[in-house]
Amino acid sequence: MPTSPTGSSRLTYLTGQAYNTSMNKLSTAERTQIVAALVEGNSIRATCVSTSFVERQNLTMRMGMRRFTRLTNGFSKKVENLEAAVELHFVHYNFARVHQTLRVTPAMQAGLADHVWTIEEIVDLI
Repeated sequence: MPTSPTGSSRLTYLTGQAYNTSMNKLSTAERTQIVAALVEGNSIRATCVSTSFVERQNLTMRMGMRRFTRLTNGFSKKVENLEAAVELHFVHYNFARVHQTLRVTPAMQAGLADHVWTIEEIVDLI
């Protein structure tokens, strides 16, 4: 694996298709390739990396969407329905929901929106 004095090495796992079309169900993705890469430079953000942000987002998704709470109740029979539910959740989360710590929506904080979106505006996107 390549290394350098200023950088570090990183392994990237590439996976195959996770949807089994023959059995019409989701299955575990298989690793198809492992790529070794050299990461150069000194990043300040490297000291801020934490799994807490990802775990919090996963909890928010599980609490906000019934599809992720249990395997037997409220599951999606089609991958397309699951994708649509996740997209709708994230549009509402980022554009229509005012976050307590920000006091605005994340889209407004990032400069992507100038107002809190209504449900009607989200439905008009469909």
